[in-house]
Order: sequence, then C-alpha cells, then structure tokens
Amino acid sequence: MRRYSQRQSLTSLAEINITPLLDLAFVLLIIFMITTPLLESSVSLIIPSSAANSPPITSHQVQTVSIDRNETIRFNNQAVDLDSLTARLSEIKRSNPDVAVVIRPDRDLPVQKLITLMDALQRAQIMKVGIATRAEPK
Repeated sequence: MRRYSQRQSLTSLAEINITPLLDLAFVLLIIFMITTPLLESSVSLIIPSSAANSPPITSHQVQTVSIDRNETIRFNNQAVDLDSLTARLSEIKRSNPDVAVVIRPDRDLPVQKLITLMDALQRAQIMKVGIATRAEPK
C-alpha cells in the first residue's frame, strides 16, 4: 500500500484562478451594454390635459408676425426690424393685455432666428404665442 503524506494535502495554492471572475465581469459588462440603450429610449410620456375652457380670442386680439428665409420680419404685413417690433408689441401689450401673437416662420428658416424672434416677444411680455403650421399631406 502506498502512503500519502499529509504535507501535500495541507499545502495551499499560491495562485488564485481569476478566469471565472473575468468571465462574470465580461458577462455583466455585455448585459449592461445591451440594456442601457433600451432603457434610455423607452421613455413613456403622458401629455397633460386641462378641462378648463380658454376664453375665445377675437380677431383684434391676434397679431401676426411673419419671418421668411431671408430673415425679413413682417408685423401685420409691414416690414419691421427686431427692435421696432419689440417696441410696437410693447405698446400693443399696454393697450390690450390679452393680445396674442401668431408667428408664421418659413420652413427653411434656421431655428436660432425663430428663437431670437420669440425672445423679442418675451421682452415685450407677450405670453400668448402660437406658431402657424400646416397639416402634412397624406
């Protein structure tokens, strides 16, 4: 019979096998890489609604501001610059606090120009602002 010494069974391993640890780390990395974009694009929004009726707006309360692709601003079909538009809208706001403005931008107008026009409306303290659009043909 062969006798095994107990010294061999009591020796410890000096090296730790990290292969299972790396496998686990890579699997977790792949799982997070796959699930993170799915979580970001799955935002569900519920648009708020109101049961309150807004008062009807008469035609003398609505002012029209148009801006074309050449950045020409027209206030009620009269060409104006941005500073005089702000001054005229401020006067109208003082005389009629319920004034509303409809912006008619050109389709090819840069967004920054539209934002500049909306800033002018904000400086005139006009809060009832709409942007005219048309329905897409089906």
